[in-house]
Amino acid sequence: MRSNSKISEQDFTEQGRQSFIEAARRAQIIECAIDAIAELGFAQASLAQIAKRAGVSTGVISYYFAGKDDLIGEVAAHVYEVGRIFIEPRVQQQLDARTALHAFIEAGVDFIAAKPRYPMAIMNISRAGGEGPRFDRSVEEPRRAGFTRILGWGQEAGLFRSFDIPIMAATIIEALDYVPQRLVAEPDLDLGAYARELVTLFDLATRHPNPSLSGDPS
Repeated sequence: MRSNSKISEQDFTEQGRQSFIEAARRAQIIECAIDAIAELGFAQASLAQIAKRAGVSTGVISYYFAGKDDLIGEVAAHVYEVGRIFIEPRVQQQLDARTALHAFIEAGVDFIAAKPRYPMAIMNISRAGGEGPRFDRSVEEPRRAGFTRILGWGQEAGLFRSFDIPIMAATIIEALDYVPQRLVAEPDLDLGAYARELVTLFDLATRHPNPSLSGDPS
């Protein structure tokens, strides 16, 4: 007889399988929520609509999430984390603040091009205003902190002029967050050209006015 005080290898295997299934189901529901919110808007993306897309009942969603507010919070956290994983390696490859800023902006637009449903969902959630729950804005902080570090690095290295870093970081982020709105109005928008224009804009806005004094060879 197997002792109740010990967990067998079979128990571990079964627990692992159940954990995998539950994680996969949660991920599926989050992806279906992103699809529904991006396509229908926040108000119309009900739990019933999300459940229909996931091929489950609303009760299954309620098993994994404590209501729509909880699900929206998970959607936002997922979108920003996937974005971080997409963008961060390209920024970390850069050797100076100027090219890091360029890479950050370009990668931000490339992420929108690669996964347009993700920023569309965040845009629709944010537009809901008082009509719906707002997600925890702390999920946005890594992106803001990333721009802040790069801008500070550039000023310390003499590559960037003197400016208010929080204002500049906020302006860059606002410019990037406007891209999904333009994409809704212009589905054929050339995002590559858009990214290049943003890079040029913020390069001119941040660069030291006297490259010879700043040590910028260009």
